[in-house]
Amino acid sequence: MNINKNYLNLKDSYLFSKIAQKVSEYKTQNPSKEIIRLGIGDVTLPLAPVVVRAMSAAAQEMGRAETFRGYGEEQGYSFLRQALCGYYKNKNVLLEETEIFVSDGAKSDLGNILDIFDADNTVLIPDPVYPAYVDTNIMCGRKIIYAAGGVENNFLPLPDKNIKADIIYLCSPNNPTGAVYDKASLKLWVDYALQNAAVILFDGAYEAFIRDKDLPTSIYQIEGAKKCAIEFCSLSKTAGFTGTRCGYTIVPHELLAGDVPLNKFYLRRQTTKFNGVSYIVQRGAEAVFSPEGLAQNKENINYYMANAQIIAAALGAADIWFTGGKNSPYIWFKCPGKLSSWDFFDKLLGEAGVVGTPGVGFGAQGEGFFRLTAFGNRENIIKATEKLRALLLKF
Repeated sequence: MNINKNYLNLKDSYLFSKIAQKVSEYKTQNPSKEIIRLGIGDVTLPLAPVVVRAMSAAAQEMGRAETFRGYGEEQGYSFLRQALCGYYKNKNVLLEETEIFVSDGAKSDLGNILDIFDADNTVLIPDPVYPAYVDTNIMCGRKIIYAAGGVENNFLPLPDKNIKADIIYLCSPNNPTGAVYDKASLKLWVDYALQNAAVILFDGAYEAFIRDKDLPTSIYQIEGAKKCAIEFCSLSKTAGFTGTRCGYTIVPHELLAGDVPLNKFYLRRQTTKFNGVSYIVQRGAEAVFSPEGLAQNKENINYYMANAQIIAAALGAADIWFTGGKNSPYIWFKCPGKLSSWDFFDKLLGEAGVVGTPGVGFGAQGEGFFRLTAFGNRENIIKATEKLRALLLKF
């Protein structure tokens, strides 16, 4: 028996595991002190009422012989894929049901999609970036090159004609920085991918938070993207499904590798390795895209974005450089006093009892930066922001 030695190239612990360990140590040493968590991007508001009703009705169906459901389609039930087609039609993007694959979340799909690509492909990943992009490719032994983000490009790197890549990861709105690509910038990436016979893996998990109507909420709003891009999305943040798990991936029929349709490959992968998302969860997801569901979830998104504005206002008042918070629930800012990311993490936790995420945990370009999320309840956001402001005044 031989192990996959690529796992030995991974860091010893996942970023958020290290944060959890540090918080646990702090709690042990300071049992009476309050901790406010603005680190992991987990939602705090409950599921929308229309979603709960749909799931409850589906659970009742499962308890009656005449409406019981067993195995469903690996791609997802038709009623949900039709709802998603309607959702994208409102974005002026036309999809076929067979181009949509329902899953238990974007994170799973972003790793699972790699099954259909050769391990010899070169992968281009922005830095800083969501750690799962990097780790899943390290596990496969692929060569990774990075596109550097920074203040000078607002953490939105653009293609370099001197770099050749086969697989390109893009995330917009970006996790961790909250920065959003405009249509012109995404067109540059689409053109680059078409010229290099590359594929873009586009993570649109936070598309519902985009408020600026001039910004794209799907890569398929860019001409030519269906011939070079796979889009991933999740209901975790859009509709609070972090605990119920549902997402989807779009693989257009137009996307080919030579004369091989990638949609056919991914369908084969899913029918072999995945048994689908539960009927109850998919009924809840269908309700998300109903007029009532969209309205109720928009209220929740507005709540989180108001939280983001509270944090952003405090950073602006302290003259701290930041991005995000306007079209994203993440706020990414420069650590004060030239502190390193982990030094500021320790200071914020130790002096204010507030947990954030060190920017360096998302890549080398994140050193000296920090991420806060707007997914807390309003009382805690206000309290944490006051503590943050008091700490920043010391600099």
